[in-house]
Amino acid sequence: MSRKIVITSGKGGAGKTTVTACLGYKLSLMGKKTVLLDLDFGLNNLDILLGVENKTSYGIEDVISGRCRAKQALVEVGRNLAVMPSSKNPEVRVSAQNVKLLMDGLKNSFDFVLVDCPAGIGAGFERAVAAADEALVVVNPSLSSLRDADKAVSLIKSYGLEKIQVVVNRARGDLIAASLTIGVGDIKKILKLDIAGVLPDDDGILLGDAKRLTKLYTSDKAYSYLAKNLTGAGKGKLYDPVSPYRGIFGRLKIAAARRL
Repeated sequence: MSRKIVITSGKGGAGKTTVTACLGYKLSLMGKKTVLLDLDFGLNNLDILLGVENKTSYGIEDVISGRCRAKQALVEVGRNLAVMPSSKNPEVRVSAQNVKLLMDGLKNSFDFVLVDCPAGIGAGFERAVAAADEALVVVNPSLSSLRDADKAVSLIKSYGLEKIQVVVNRARGDLIAASLTIGVGDIKKILKLDIAGVLPDDDGILLGDAKRLTKLYTSDKAYSYLAKNLTGAGKGKLYDPVSPYRGIFGRLKIAAARRL
């Protein structure tokens, strides 16, 4: 049975779209048929991250309005991976019921339906959350990100989703080791939710390409853990961003970074 997961954050800039693209890519490599839905009608760029922006003809709104079939709006990214782009009309009006019907129509063809949710907790957020069964809340290790995420989690809980988990994104091991930013364990305590994955603050994110990003060693390892934890193939193992900064050599790395 297909799993319908909304990937959201309490604020913009946490990296939820990148997480959606890269996680979808990793799941597809594991043989899981995965479709990504771009419900961020205002700032839609999921197709760009996947490198298929020139292949899109239809969007979600076209399917809902009956201008095309769902199959026509799906853009194949690679084996086991497809994306349904957002509408090109920023004034589109799509209800939560519309989205739910769309997702239910796709669930028999895919193992995972991942929804890229608009930032914030407005109507777009509620529309995406109401149609899903599970949620991944993307946070950065900062107090402002956690405060916004906490508000989002409170609202998500009111929809009675089956599971809510956290993905810690842009984790800087050197800053965590030096106690200059919040650690993963503290994030778990603050949000009172399980951590599904920890992703490093990787320069590769500037490449803007999910395939290339997940081929970089640290990101590849971190996303593999996340995908395995999500499918149940993992044992709850998380990428440890602090590992390179432990011991005497680790302390030297931190000291060198502070001098830059």
